[in-house]
Amino acid sequence: MHPMIELEECYGARNYAPLPVILTRGEGVYVWDINGNQYIDMMSAYSAVSHGHCHPGLLKALNDQAHTLTMVSRAFHTDKLGPFLKRVCEITGMEKVLPMNSGAEAVETALKAARKWSYNVKNVPKDMAEIIVCKGNFHGRTIAIVGMSTEPQYRAGFGPFPAGFKQIPYGDVDALEQAITPHTAAFLVEPIQGEGGIIVPPEGYLRKCAEICKKHNILLICDEIQTGMGRTGKFLASDHEGIKPDGVLLGKALGGGLIPVSVFLTRKDVMDVITPGDHGSTFGGNPLAAAVGMAAIDVLLNDGLIQNAALQGDYLIQQLKKIKSPLIEEVRGKGLLVGVSINPRYYSARDLCLRLMKKGVLSKETHKTVIRLAPPLLITREQLDTVIDAISETLTEAEASLKTL
Repeated sequence: MHPMIELEECYGARNYAPLPVILTRGEGVYVWDINGNQYIDMMSAYSAVSHGHCHPGLLKALNDQAHTLTMVSRAFHTDKLGPFLKRVCEITGMEKVLPMNSGAEAVETALKAARKWSYNVKNVPKDMAEIIVCKGNFHGRTIAIVGMSTEPQYRAGFGPFPAGFKQIPYGDVDALEQAITPHTAAFLVEPIQGEGGIIVPPEGYLRKCAEICKKHNILLICDEIQTGMGRTGKFLASDHEGIKPDGVLLGKALGGGLIPVSVFLTRKDVMDVITPGDHGSTFGGNPLAAAVGMAAIDVLLNDGLIQNAALQGDYLIQQLKKIKSPLIEEVRGKGLLVGVSINPRYYSARDLCLRLMKKGVLSKETHKTVIRLAPPLLITREQLDTVIDAISETLTEAEASLKTL
């Protein structure tokens, strides 16, 4: 074991199981390890590095602001926050925004706002509000959020959990209709389930959910922390169905791969239930975050990254579907959020990721059965061809090793 890994093992919590590679540098879609080996990054930090590693425009925004003003807390106004809030509202079509840091913080913000809105505006009886979520969801790691998860490991040993959450099958509009009661405040949903295994719902699902939510006066809140910011070939994944949710969550790529930046966006009547002292964050909306968040949106649009995600994502999915291998159960995704489902009877997705690493491609499995492919949005056709060839060769070699057993 390398001494650097030994230090992590000795002093760090064992809450991750990284691949055995030690990265020291990144540029664009590439990263380099401690020995100088180059890799194509097909993870982009769970979509946080959608702009590519060390994007010069984002680094300039970070550096310029870091030399001017970094942190004052929300006890005072700054010249950067207002323009950032306006920009993110305009690009999403929302009216109000509350800035936070991590994705989980944005989710917690949405839960609190939805509950208070249901009491103040919808007249749900005190402490009776319900939030509907989907089985297989991933919205973060707080006690409340893992309490509404269906993944046993996320919950084991962390109870008791807060009440007020109801789980329904993902992609099932009838289940949503049946789950709604007079106490329902909101439906929180991922347009594509990321950690759940890159699960794409049936076409028209979000549109029908929006109709149902409007009919029953409940908030449709789309968690776009992983799917937003151009990842699926539109600014928001919900844009594919032409809907306007009542609330949107953004994070990850909003920080440009440099710092944590997240937001909860919603209608004015929903956000206005939050008053001074109700909710806050020392770092949320700080000048550094606002400057980087503004630049992250500008780079995304000015560099054509959203269009590239759509174009290259279609190509990647088409080429992967051409690979004939008994190890592949399914290829699914949208834009540059793609999952290759591996038949667990034959091979573990993690073992295949280890093989890919040796060929210069870095990915990570999800749920032990799916290889996640979500590179920086600036990836080229030629770079994708290198990845596709590596995947094809890896599968062929893995099949051959099975035959020798």
